[in-house]
Amino acid sequence: MLVSTSCSHAPDPAEASATPLSQPVAVVNPPARTDNGYTASGPIVVENQVDIAAQREGVVVQILAETGTRVHKGQLLAKLDDRQIVADLEGSRAKTLSTEADLNNWKAEANVLEVDLQRARKMWAAQLITQEQFEHAQFKAEADQWDVKRVEQLLINARDTERSLELELEKTQVTAPFDGIVGRRYIRVGQTVARDERLIWLTATGPLRVRFTLPSKFLNQIRIGQGVAITVADGNPMQEHAARVIQMSPVVDAASGTIEVLAELTGAAPDLRPGMQADVHLPAHP
Repeated sequence: MLVSTSCSHAPDPAEASATPLSQPVAVVNPPARTDNGYTASGPIVVENQVDIAAQREGVVVQILAETGTRVHKGQLLAKLDDRQIVADLEGSRAKTLSTEADLNNWKAEANVLEVDLQRARKMWAAQLITQEQFEHAQFKAEADQWDVKRVEQLLINARDTERSLELELEKTQVTAPFDGIVGRRYIRVGQTVARDERLIWLTATGPLRVRFTLPSKFLNQIRIGQGVAITVADGNPMQEHAARVIQMSPVVDAASGTIEVLAELTGAAPDLRPGMQADVHLPAHP
């Protein structure tokens, strides 16, 4: 359910202005030199942010997670009308059971005919029956084996149909792909949605990371595991949060002459949120 498309209804102006971005875009600002080092800036991001989209068309019958709800992976967020699929699935399961019973009957009859064939073979060898009688028993046993194979294939087809309907039933249940918080819902109860239409925007709450860029001359001045300090203008600008560099671009962007760096906060930061713009303070290089 990870495909984003347009919603089938026009959102309220207040909702539209609150539409979140699926992935904040790093703002490329050259680091500013300070007395104690350098400062770069970039957005606070999380790895998992996604618009959950419908896997099939249907009518929304239940919404179980409103905006701001914290959810766990696999938790049910919304449901589409599943009555027709449930009815079809029950019929398919009944057909599977019936076909299984038919197969058992054919196998039992095949066993009986096989025993009859073995007896006929011995009687023919003892010249107690004619060749025609023996061949008749042989043909009946072989024909019954083909009937067993035919019903076995019917059972495979019935089980495949049942599994297909089970998958369609699963698609009526909108579940969380990871732990996180509902950032927004795009749907209402009673709304008809199309396949791939976005339903709910879900974002993880951590770990929080800051994505920023540095000129290529910083390649030899920063390394994986290096500690940096983070501040945000939207919070307390005097409060610093510890972070460490976890990823560096292996190549220099030819257009901007910069490298992309990712730092992960190492402590609790309840005042920070994904999407905030953060300042990253790097110590001065000797």
